[in-house]
Amino acid sequence: MKKFMLLLAVAFSFQLSSAQSTWKVDKAHSSISFSVSHFMISEVTGNFKQFDIEATAGAQFENPSFDVSIAAGSIDTNQGGRDNHLKAPDFFDVKNHAQITFKSESFTAGENGTFTTKGTITIKGVRKEVVFKGKLNGVIKGRNGKHKAGLKLTTQIKREDFNLGKGMTPIGKDVTVTVHLEMNQQ
Repeated sequence: MKKFMLLLAVAFSFQLSSAQSTWKVDKAHSSISFSVSHFMISEVTGNFKQFDIEATAGAQFENPSFDVSIAAGSIDTNQGGRDNHLKAPDFFDVKNHAQITFKSESFTAGENGTFTTKGTITIKGVRKEVVFKGKLNGVIKGRNGKHKAGLKLTTQIKREDFNLGKGMTPIGKDVTVTVHLEMNQQ
């Protein structure tokens, strides 16, 4: 009977340690930015000011799955005229496609906190599979007793695959997306 109780206790503690919980983005310490070449001699950068990211992961942010929503109209390149053009139909067409979304479908852990997560991104109504390379910078316990996780993810997309500025040759075809996240366990 003692062996059975010990086995039951071990199984229960393993289940608790591997339990998944919800994590939400700390927007004050997170960003979604991008860069693209201009005339192949410089880089133009920008970011999205409004986004929501939720993840499901273990207590040490293991095996996360991500659900991301970005307000396309919140694009900011620090140039009002360019931002208005990026919101227009030949780019993001924010009147008809207000949200950019990403839903992860798989996660593969690497060495030293590195990982890849694959999923589907939808931009301007076009859905494509994309792979983000990531690095878990660490997990700490916050003042409230809940965990905080810091991570960075990057990917590269082909803007013309999403009908963004199709045929505009001064703009590079490859867009690098960088996401810096601080996630709070709920």
